[in-house]
Amino acid sequence: MCVAVPAAYAHRVRSARTAVWPVRLGKSAWRRASLLPPVVWGSLLSSLLLLNVVTTRPSRELPMAVTLTVVLLLPLVWRHRAPRTVFATVAAVAAVQWLLDIQLPADIALLVALYTVAVRADLRDALVAGAVLEVGGLLACLRWTTDGAFLTPFVAVTAMIVAVGVLGVHVRIHRAYLAAVEERAVRLERDHDQQARVAVAEERTRITREMHDIVTHNLSVMVALTDAAVYAQHRSPGKATTAMLQISETGRQALTDMRRSLGVLRAGEPDALRHPLPGIAQLTALADQMGAAGLPTRIDIHGGHAHVPATAELTVYRLVQEALTNTLKHTPAGTHAKVRIECSTESVIVDVTDSGPLPPALAATRPGHGITGMRERAAAYGGTLRAGPLPDGGWGVHTRLFLAGTGAVSA
Repeated sequence: MCVAVPAAYAHRVRSARTAVWPVRLGKSAWRRASLLPPVVWGSLLSSLLLLNVVTTRPSRELPMAVTLTVVLLLPLVWRHRAPRTVFATVAAVAAVQWLLDIQLPADIALLVALYTVAVRADLRDALVAGAVLEVGGLLACLRWTTDGAFLTPFVAVTAMIVAVGVLGVHVRIHRAYLAAVEERAVRLERDHDQQARVAVAEERTRITREMHDIVTHNLSVMVALTDAAVYAQHRSPGKATTAMLQISETGRQALTDMRRSLGVLRAGEPDALRHPLPGIAQLTALADQMGAAGLPTRIDIHGGHAHVPATAELTVYRLVQEALTNTLKHTPAGTHAKVRIECSTESVIVDVTDSGPLPPALAATRPGHGITGMRERAAAYGGTLRAGPLPDGGWGVHTRLFLAGTGAVSA
């Protein structure tokens, strides 16, 4: 379908496009010009000022005017490297110019030098440079104004000096702010990366500790039950069958523990939700398992543990599990173990002792990765673990976990 457009409307559209086109062209040209380096702008300004001197000065004043213009503008090349020195040089040349009574448009170099000092130096230097320039402006207005028209040019010169100085200080503060923001962003990113690396290392340590406790404990129990089954298979087939069933149950429990520990790393893992973390309530089942493996174990729990966090209960369970596993591995048959747990609102005390003999050679080799892992678990709750021979024989493990004010999230 075609729609007729009125001729007057079409004419207004063409006129608007024609009016907008120079504006767009000007913006494009300004963007291209802003990409030019400062040296190009400085050279262009110097060329224009020299051209003004050459075309407006009489021949008898031309040599001195050109010389002063060049000497005023040339130091600006080094203004970024030495802003104070350049300003002092330009101010000295301007003083000579004032003494010679020669007015030059190149005096704009004084404002450029002041701006550079305000941007590159500190506030005190900017104030000193502004004061020097204000005195120079006062002397210039006194000499080169006529008919008593002193106030108006002096106010204009003062306004330019103040505007250039304030602009330079503002640019310096803005640059310092941007640099501080960028530095802070870099520092935050670096701290974030470091925290991420620390978190990964802690998680790796936790997983390693969990796998060690699960695998070591269950394999030790399975080895002990297998030995008992082999020994009883001819003399007491019923006991051998019971031991084999316990081996199967221990293996399934080990798989469940591993799935649960690894499932914590995966969101929504079914095994992690279906099997809760073991805690103080499961110590009785652990004692029964150790008894079936050949280590009769007594569990004494004093005080309620309903207020104990789940992660702290898991720590208690792993500490007792590792201590009993070490006893099972390093003591002969007939050894008994005792576990005493004291719960309070502030802490949980764990004591695990056994009655097994400890030969000197075994005492030197008994502490290992398990003891190290137990110390790490206790340290997560501000506790210090003691493990060593008892005065009356046997081996003991003691620690106290502090519940108040702990930020431990992993056992």
